[in-house]
Amino acid sequence: MIRFVRNSFRLLGMARTLARHDALFPLALVPGGEVLAFFARLTAPFSRRSDLRPGRRLARALEELGPAFIKLGQTLATRADLIGDDVAADLSSLQDRLPPFSAKIAKRIITEQLDGPFETLFSEFDDTPVAAASIAQVHFATTSDGREVAVKVLRPDIKTRFARDLDLFYWVAEIAELTQPRLRRLKPVETIKTLEDSVHLEMDLRFEASAASEFRDNFEADPTYYVPQIDWERTAEHVITMERVKGVRIDNVEALDRMGVDRSALLAKAAGAFFQQVFRDGFFHADMHPGNLFVDETGKVSIVDFGIMGRVDRQTRLYLAEMLLGFLTRDYRRVAEVHFEAGYVPRNQSLENFQQACRSIGEPILGKELADISVGRLLGQLFQITETFGMETQPQLLMLQKTMIVAEGLSRILSPNENMWELSRPLIEEWMRENLGPEAKIAEATRQAGTMLRRLPRVLEAAEQASAVFTDQGLRLHPDTVAAMRGRSNGQRSSGGVSKQSILLWVAIAALAVALFVK
Repeated sequence: MIRFVRNSFRLLGMARTLARHDALFPLALVPGGEVLAFFARLTAPFSRRSDLRPGRRLARALEELGPAFIKLGQTLATRADLIGDDVAADLSSLQDRLPPFSAKIAKRIITEQLDGPFETLFSEFDDTPVAAASIAQVHFATTSDGREVAVKVLRPDIKTRFARDLDLFYWVAEIAELTQPRLRRLKPVETIKTLEDSVHLEMDLRFEASAASEFRDNFEADPTYYVPQIDWERTAEHVITMERVKGVRIDNVEALDRMGVDRSALLAKAAGAFFQQVFRDGFFHADMHPGNLFVDETGKVSIVDFGIMGRVDRQTRLYLAEMLLGFLTRDYRRVAEVHFEAGYVPRNQSLENFQQACRSIGEPILGKELADISVGRLLGQLFQITETFGMETQPQLLMLQKTMIVAEGLSRILSPNENMWELSRPLIEEWMRENLGPEAKIAEATRQAGTMLRRLPRVLEAAEQASAVFTDQGLRLHPDTVAAMRGRSNGQRSSGGVSKQSILLWVAIAALAVALFVK
């Protein structure tokens, strides 16, 4: 009851903020949202109409509501199936910027976390942060041994604020799933869980340091794509210190041209690196906005901020590669088959009808000029039409789709007449030959056989234990078990026929007998 009252008042306060920005339309997804919107308008008399698009109005409202709502907006940017393509596109550019907290507080946190005098850790420290986001802010500094570094410090009390807002999000999502059957397929509670998991990882900067270290190992052999080194001695739960990288933002085309950087070659390099992250490693940077990518005079790309990372398992990568290649080659039959093989679409649906639906998505997008083709938008529309075919939301693909959209936007800034997917197509085809060809299938069969052999001792041990229940006089059963096998339960004889429990018990005994025979 306390939770209901607390969150009801907080929901009304949120609605009032949405009303002030003329962005109440998301409440249509909430049970009773129309009534809530009505009261919000009454209690927010200074609401203003705006000429901005709905998505931009919503973005401004979320920025005003605070850190957790900014993260929620970034998560919703991956859910075009919930909020539509245009709003999702606007939310994808949601600025994660907040006023900075004082350098005095930052230094106190650093001293407490690193358990040492500040002067022995850093010889110089810039009090003005170079970036201030919802979770943390970043200062440039010089270590006591003379290395230039970037120091990221978690905001004070951020965990308490997020916990309170996440409780509200869960409450609304639970009510939506309970009262709106049509929304269950979209998994609103699981969407909030994904947000919570991501935020919890972001709020322990040791996890970010670990992600950066793994990412650096993955690209250690690539001289054109640089990942800064972590200073583990100056890293803790609320502080991360890493090597400072230099260069200009990757979207600063004027500066790139002045440095003589070939933007077409730069795009090919960035597209190749993104492909390697997704398909080779299954571990990708999921926050690839231009502020996290820097280019030096040699054209080398450096990437920072590893708080939001995504993973894709090998089987999903295989499905995704076939799906993308199917769309790019207009093989819609294969696209449909991949969805059925992956279990994304239930077997009781029509393959032919889903193939037709895939064509209805692919043709309008693939029929455009090459530079205008957006695979991210294609996937977004694919997720939208799947409700007709009972396809459940695939959380592991939503973050990837959002990252694709951001990467595509960046590619158009660098070289408007080229398409990053066409540049990546030879890499995709080569990767598929290596992973789906005859040799790859033999290797996979060998790997599976090895796994089965490793499990064999445990299987034999289980059979040994099962056969041990037999004695010289036969199988010893509990009296209640005998009664159940005879069709009685709790002293009552069954009304006739063989009970389900009896069948299951006889099957179990047969299995034990087989195990004994094998022995």
